[in-house]
Amino acid sequence: MPTTLEKLDQRRAEARLGGGQKRIDAQHAKGRLTARERLEILLDEGSFEELDMFVEHNCIDFGMDASHIPGDGVVTGSGTINGRLVFVFSQDFTVFGGSLSERHAQKICKIMDMALKVGAPVIGLNDSGGARIQEGVASLGGYAEVFQRNVLASGVVPQLSLIMGPCAGGAVYSPAMTDFIFMVKDSSYMFVTGPDVVKTVTNEVVSQEDLGGASAHTVKSGVADVAFENDVEALLAARDFIDFLPESNRSGVPVRPTDDPWDRQEPSLDTLIPASANIPYDMHELIQKTVDEGDFFEIQPAHAANIITGFGRIEGRTVGIVANQPMVLAGVLDIASSRKAARFVRFCDAFEIPIVTFVDVPGFLPGTAQEHNGIIKHGAKLLFAYAEATVPKITVITRKAYGGAYDVMASKHLRGDLNYAWPTAEIAVMGAKGAVEIIFRQEAKDPEKLAARTAEYEARFANPFVAASKGFIDEIIMPHSTRRRVALGLRKLRNKQLENPWKKHDNIPL
Repeated sequence: MPTTLEKLDQRRAEARLGGGQKRIDAQHAKGRLTARERLEILLDEGSFEELDMFVEHNCIDFGMDASHIPGDGVVTGSGTINGRLVFVFSQDFTVFGGSLSERHAQKICKIMDMALKVGAPVIGLNDSGGARIQEGVASLGGYAEVFQRNVLASGVVPQLSLIMGPCAGGAVYSPAMTDFIFMVKDSSYMFVTGPDVVKTVTNEVVSQEDLGGASAHTVKSGVADVAFENDVEALLAARDFIDFLPESNRSGVPVRPTDDPWDRQEPSLDTLIPASANIPYDMHELIQKTVDEGDFFEIQPAHAANIITGFGRIEGRTVGIVANQPMVLAGVLDIASSRKAARFVRFCDAFEIPIVTFVDVPGFLPGTAQEHNGIIKHGAKLLFAYAEATVPKITVITRKAYGGAYDVMASKHLRGDLNYAWPTAEIAVMGAKGAVEIIFRQEAKDPEKLAARTAEYEARFANPFVAASKGFIDEIIMPHSTRRRVALGLRKLRNKQLENPWKKHDNIPL
């Protein structure tokens, strides 16, 4: 007769085996890790504490009462990443295809509730065939319970989703409401309706990968943030990424020791801006030479690449960085880049992460496609996000800051705390040529007069001095001292206090 302890060990072994060795082998054959193997890589060794290992479904329809597997298709609990607490759930595709049942959802909701109570990030490893059809509306109710907690947790604790297999139908909306989504190339996908339904309804023939694969969502739709080659890369990146994020909206940014001098100068930045205003340069160089040890975690690098967003550190403390990228579309603001940056700015503001903005923007992208698809409202999202943000905001204008785009990019008028400009900055309503052709329309047919007027306009406005004379620029700084000035500014602003007028919530132009 086995003892109670032996029974416990046996039950635990059964739970750890999930859907059985045959299904584990099938998961490995697809190039995917199992739910528990993923947690071993994600979390510090020996730190995982599992909850609800023995939970089973309560469905009795369609023969389900004859099949009970402990854990019910999801592994839940808590652990640490580099010593910091996180709550996790990892869906197990070997058990009923990782499908979500009522009890499966309850397990996820339990750890989300705990994360909210104690103030710790939630990381979801998604690998599920969707709702468990045998349970009908009970599984749909389970999804809605998870959705409700995603909403309540938003802006309170960071939420990260890793899509590591299928994620279809209602299952996609929980990741969509989390703060960041990582995907795995060629083995994960997200879509509301699959290829078969698409073919039936629209007669389009499309593969799962083209419809909702990692490339589709990290390049085209912007639904996901970063795509990785395999499970291991994605999980190791998640470990690095979580290190940048606060534990909650009340904890303050994490601090990591650094040997990188706060006042390090970068003489190479003095020659970063090309002599011709029409020649691009890579804004990544400025970012990497400003942050600690060049360590920059970019968000959505492949989507709307005309704007750069991501996290770095200054003096060991996390900062959010937004920067126009002259290498792509000359750094203009368009629909996709405005949405991308607005969401990032709002995340930083929600979690008290200071925002550093590097500006080189010639304006908004013109064209009927942009206007008809709502560039006005989408551009207003970024404007709104910067204007409502109360965190420390430091702006550095490197070259062009034209028109309404100057206002939008964390200008002094949107409560920018410290607004700097390099000597190469040009702050004006528009470029000299366009401005002269409007102001001196009657002289436009005379090339000599036009050239003279253009030179006059450039001398008057193609510099940072007019804005500085009005107090819109706090100081004109040398490029090589950018890191030092940003670091000093962040020190000054560490105890910044600013509150918006009381409101239930704002009404951002969605």
